[in-house]
Amino acid sequence: MDATKRADIAIGATVSIVLKQDQRNGALTDGVIEKILTNSPNHHHGIKVRLNSGEVGRVKKIHP
Repeated sequence: MDATKRADIAIGATVSIVLKQDQRNGALTDGVIEKILTNSPNHHHGIKVRLNSGEVGRVKKIHP
């Protein structure tokens, strides 16, 4: 699974994202995808999503 391809991301999937304020230090936040915000089929920094908690960030890891 590739976090830079929209086709590999699904609503309800458990992922680790990096929040905008954490981009410099690389801290990851875990959660479940509520909505996929990136419209393009891929993005080199990761697909932007909103988690059930309301946090928005780019996917860095997809958990099985």
